[in-house]
Amino acid sequence: ILDDPDLKDIDPTVLKHCHAAAATCILEAGKQKADISAISTCLEDCKLDKERIEQFCTEYQKNKDALEILLGSIGRSPLHITDVSWRLEYQIKNNQLHKTYQPSYLVTLHLENSDSGSHPDVSFSCTMEQLQDLVGKLKDAAKSLERATQM
Repeated sequence: ILDDPDLKDIDPTVLKHCHAAAATCILEAGKQKADISAISTCLEDCKLDKERIEQFCTEYQKNKDALEILLGSIGRSPLHITDVSWRLEYQIKNNQLHKTYQPSYLVTLHLENSDSGSHPDVSFSCTMEQLQDLVGKLKDAAKSLERATQM
């Protein structure tokens, strides 16, 4: 979109905001299974002219089925970490056969989605400092959640 010659005179920030607004409108319409009259009313409230509303509704109607299929494949709830496994790994030599003796942790997050059961695990490698940082951030998040639920 930013490379389109017709849009070169528009501020890129404004263009990005417009794109985000249009995408949000399309996704919400698909999520709510809104009909054309509801979409038209909403766009009229946003002060769009009739020609643009008709063009938007025509394009939306053409792609409505594909959008609903796509939204259905995403799911309705976020993934949940159900378990964590880890192991300590030592890198003894690097590619040039130099001795390094660097410990690292291989961490695997076991995920589950309530909509469709289990998902592929997420694995990553980190140093002890990175793992300590992650644990600290998780503790901070847990404390924030605890404080929020006590209010």
